[in-house]
Parts: sequence; C-alpha cells; structure tokens
Amino acid sequence: MSKKYSSNQFLKGAMVLTIAALITKILSAVYRVPFQNIVGDVGFYIYQQVYPFYGIAIALSTYGFPVIISKMVAEKLEEQDEEGAKRVALTSFLFLSTVGFIWFIGVYFGAEFIAGWMGDPLLTPLIQVISLSFLLLAPLSVMRGYYQGKENMVPTAVSQVVEQTIRVTTILFFSTLLISQGYSLYITGNGALFGSITGGIGGVFVLFFFLAAHKEKLFSLQALTLRKDSKQVWLRLLKNGTAVCVSAMLLVLLQFVDSLNLYALLTSSGMEGEVAKKWKGIYDRGQPFVQLGTVVATSISLTIVPLVTSAFMNKNQSLVREYSQLSLKISIAIGFAATLGIINLIVPTNTMLFENSLGSGVIAVFCISIFFSCLILTFSGIFQGIGNIYYPALSIIIGIVLKYIGNTLLVPVMGTMGASLATIVSLAVIAGLMIIKLRRLFPLRIIEVSFYRTMLLSGGIMTIVLQGFLQLYDTLLSKGMPERELSVIFSLGGVLLGGVIFLVIFLRGNVLSKDEISFLPFGTKWVWLMNKIQKKNET
Repeated sequence: MSKKYSSNQFLKGAMVLTIAALITKILSAVYRVPFQNIVGDVGFYIYQQVYPFYGIAIALSTYGFPVIISKMVAEKLEEQDEEGAKRVALTSFLFLSTVGFIWFIGVYFGAEFIAGWMGDPLLTPLIQVISLSFLLLAPLSVMRGYYQGKENMVPTAVSQVVEQTIRVTTILFFSTLLISQGYSLYITGNGALFGSITGGIGGVFVLFFFLAAHKEKLFSLQALTLRKDSKQVWLRLLKNGTAVCVSAMLLVLLQFVDSLNLYALLTSSGMEGEVAKKWKGIYDRGQPFVQLGTVVATSISLTIVPLVTSAFMNKNQSLVREYSQLSLKISIAIGFAATLGIINLIVPTNTMLFENSLGSGVIAVFCISIFFSCLILTFSGIFQGIGNIYYPALSIIIGIVLKYIGNTLLVPVMGTMGASLATIVSLAVIAGLMIIKLRRLFPLRIIEVSFYRTMLLSGGIMTIVLQGFLQLYDTLLSKGMPERELSVIFSLGGVLLGGVIFLVIFLRGNVLSKDEISFLPFGTKWVWLMNKIQKKNET
C-alpha cells in the first residue's frame, strides 16, 4: 500500500468523537432490554411508536447541523476572524431556534393527527411530550458546532455521553416507578419519554459549563450587530445541514415508517388491537440487535471521513481509493459475520434479552439489515469525505419511500414478516445506488475472489458449529432445564464460540494485510493476533 495504515493516523478529535458516538450508541441499544423487561411488549410498542421523533431531534443536533456549523466556524478562524466565528454561531442559533420552534409547533399541535395516522389516538400526549426535545435543537447544535470548528471535540463528546446517560437513567427510573405504582403503560411511556428532555437539558448544561470555563462570550451583543452574511449561513444550514441529517437518520427514518403504518396495517388487516400492539412490540425487539450489530461499522464510518477528506483535499485519488476499498472490505466482513452470528443465535439471544423467543423468525430476517446498514454507513462516510453529501441523502429518501410502499404491500399479507422484508429491500436498494455512484466517481478495484471465499468459508464453518451447539441447547430444554437461564449460557457462549471461529479462519485466510488490519481500532493487537494464528498455521 502507498501509505501505512495505523490507528495512530487518526486525528485526536475524530477519535474522541468516535469513542463518544460508540458509547452513546451502545447505551441507546442496551437500555431497551431492561426497559422491555419492565413494561413488556405492549409497553415497548408504545415507546417505540414515539421514539423516532427523538431520534430525528438527536440526529439534527448531533450529526447534522453541528457538522455544517463547525465548517463555517473553522473557515472564519482560518481567516483570523474570531468575531466572524461568533457571528456564525449566533446567526446559526437564531436560525435553528426558528427551525426547532417550527418542529415543536408542528409535532405538538399535529400530535392528534399523527397518532391517528399511526392508528392509536392514545399516543397523542406522548407525541406532545417528545415534541419538547426540538426546543433544545439550537443550543445543542450551535455550541457543539462552535467547539468542533475550533478543533475542540471534548465538549461535544462529553455532552453526548452525559445526555444519553441522563436519558437512560430517567427512562429506567420512571418506568420502574410508574409500573410499580400501578400506572397504565401509556402513562409509563410518557414518563420514559421525559428522559429525552432531561437528557437534552443535561447536555446543554455541560456545554454552557465549557463556555463558562473557557470564558467564551459566544452570544455577545457585538456579534449580534455583525450579520452581513446571515443569508449565506442560513442557506448552508438549510441545504447542507439537511443533507447530512438525512444520511445520519437512516435507521431512525425506517423506524419512523414502521411507526406510521405498521400497527395501522396490522389492525386494518383484521388483527385485534391489543394483539397488534404486542406483535409490533415484538417486532421492535430487532432494533437493539441492529444497533449493536452496526457499532463497529459506525466506528469505521466516523474514522474514515477524516482520512478520505485529507486524501481528497490533497488530490490523492489513489489514496482515496485505497481508504475506500479497505473500509469496504472491513465493513463487508464485519457486517457479514455479525449478521450471520445473530441469525444463528437468535432464539437463545431473544429469550435471554426479552424473556421469550416470540418473533425470532421475524427478528432474524430483520437482522439481515445489519449487513446492508454496515455498507451504507461506510459508503456515507466515503461520500462525506469527498464532499458529496447530497447523493447519500437522495438514495436514503428513495429507500424510505420504498420502505413505506413495501410495508403497504407486504404487511397485510405477511404481517410483521412483511415489514422485515420491506426493510431489507429498501436497504439493499440504498446500498446498490451508492455502489453505482461510487464506481462512477472513481473506479474501485474489484475485491479479490479469495476474500469472499475466505469470508464464506469462515461463516459456513461458524454456522455448522453453532447449529451443533444449539442442538445441545434444544436437548437440555427438552429435559426441563430453565429456559432463560439456559439461554444466557448459550447466547454468550455462542457469541464467544462463533466469534473466535470466524476470526481465526478469516485471519488464517490472509485476505487482509497487516497494514490493512492496523487500520482497525486497536490495530496493533489485531496484528499481533494475526501473527500468532499464522505462525501456528505454518507449524
């Protein structure tokens, strides 16, 4: 390779944001398990119906607008225009305050209409509660973007982790308290959604703490009087910020489509209301699996952007191709392994996490989306790195429309399995569109047949071993062993067993060079393991 890949290459700021993003993503996935155990499948349905609104708000204030604001702030600071940077921040604050207020008004007063569209009028007050989160859009976005523009990623990272920690704590506290006091599942859902507000407020306080500690007068009257380029700032936020946000909201938008029409389609097809709520809640169990399955792909996506951007800015097309090719290979391997592993272990894992194995077939099909999501996240990172932010957004919009149509056609016939299939088809189309565009922009080398052969061999042997392992699980169940306790042993043991088998066989295939493997987080550790495995293979 023309340039050695190493974890040490990553910019310190990018790594800080990557770690924070991974922590928040893991928290966001993990808390759903105890929450579902507390409120049950119907309570989980209630919460998941409204959650996408918070997901949209968090994408806007974390991944969308702060990115654009940081770029504008950095441009001003490069010109030694400190007041100009503050002017950008203030102008952005005024614009995003307007945007956040419009979102709040639209969702709050449209809550009854939205709940009716979903087929469940009882969701109206919950939607009104979650609408308050849009009022925090401006302070969160602007302060994060301002510090990122000054190449200080710590405030953003700390605020993200604090926000998510407070939110998760509030959700679990109120859900436990309200259920124990005998309140209804809808009131409990309202209490859980309040965590989105407390978390956001906590994030704002953290950011104001950093402003005070650094004695930054960000919202000064002097900056207020200097607003010559306000229109330009607003246009960039509207166009570029929206495009980046759409790319960051892929999984949330898919959830939003399911919230809008899945329950309504189930009931209109003849399913009784409470039964439909239960099966929608069971279907939603798939969300934590997908979130955890894409954690590593998220890391690759976040770290590939500064690398590709640097190569692209230096007009080094060959290095852009190498970084893109490498990230694609790693995403394919990780996405394939995670998807296949979860599908193999879905029955004991579903039981371990959610108390029973209901809906395991539907969830298994839904988890195929892990593979396509890993690819799309990586593609989006490459596109962002080369400055093309509009095409991924357009591809995702097309996929979301297909998801809605797919639900409409398949759910009345196949129930929640139809919704899972609609998700897979829409993600496959998005990934396909991005592949076509990338190959037109710069010809990626075809990945070697040996890579796919090794990957399929690794997955095949892992599947054979895990299926044999699960035969023992079924045998012990038939002998009266306690199901949930047994599922914990076989789920965790299966993950360890399957992961080791896949990794050993894949690394022995020598389809990734040591330089390529060092690109991964903790790359030196992986290289050491590869050396050990290959030495054993030689002896």
